[in-house]
Amino acid sequence: MSHRRERPFRFGVTMLAPEDRTGWVAKCRRAEALGYDVVSVADHLGLPPVFPALVLAAEATEHVRVGTYVLNTPFYNPAVLAREVAGADQFTGGRLELGLGAGYQQWEFEKAGIPFDSPGKRVDHLERTVAELRGSYADPEYAPAPAQRGGPPLLLGGRGNRMLRLAAREASVVAFSGVGAGTDNAPPIRLADAAELAERVEYVNGLLGDRAAEVELNVIVQRVRNTGDRRAAAEELAADERVPLDADALLEVPTVLFGTPAQQAEQLRAAREQYGFSYITVLESSLDEFAPVIELLHP
Repeated sequence: MSHRRERPFRFGVTMLAPEDRTGWVAKCRRAEALGYDVVSVADHLGLPPVFPALVLAAEATEHVRVGTYVLNTPFYNPAVLAREVAGADQFTGGRLELGLGAGYQQWEFEKAGIPFDSPGKRVDHLERTVAELRGSYADPEYAPAPAQRGGPPLLLGGRGNRMLRLAAREASVVAFSGVGAGTDNAPPIRLADAAELAERVEYVNGLLGDRAAEVELNVIVQRVRNTGDRRAAAEELAADERVPLDADALLEVPTVLFGTPAQQAEQLRAAREQYGFSYITVLESSLDEFAPVIELLHP
């Protein structure tokens, strides 16, 4: 059970489908109208460029915050990225949240002509990037200065010890994907069970110390299904050979939400109590289906 101060919920949606300008504006406005607090974009080849998309999202909406979930940090020179982030923070009116990741899809690196280094070297680059951002924005002479003092809040996460140590030390938001450790024979993406997820959260809580009260914990929901039969939905997903959890295990994890909106809302309240998750992100495919749950949980 989490011993963290209970925080109010925040809800984000990460956009994954390419759009033209008109479609993107409409989608961002719809997310805001449905009650989402954050509109974020993933950083992959084939998707819209992140910073222009976020500036346009902020321009098209009234108050929703915008963010990267997450930036493919090895693609960027740290000093150049510091300029891009500061400019985007200015142009979004200080509504930017910056999620940073180490990258994981080898084909993207190959297509971009960037070496796909070992995980350790990619995290080295991420650490250098965080240091560059911190140092740049602490300099009163730095230009362009970000709108938010010290720069936009950082979201960092993952599942490995080193990434979680970095997140616990530097991040305003620690993100958990709910993906478990893989093996040579495991599916490319493997959902973690409740015990594994709880162990990762407790690891971070042990590192946060006095920062625990000020750090937000985030989890991404991989699947949402509004249904009157939670068990049947879980059994259907468990039958997929790419999913290693059985139906009982799927019904225990906060990364899969099955049931009526009221049941899903209760599941998220329980996850906030057990794990400390107050910032919930869903995939774009669940944008509309998750909206009734937001309505139940927002004050």
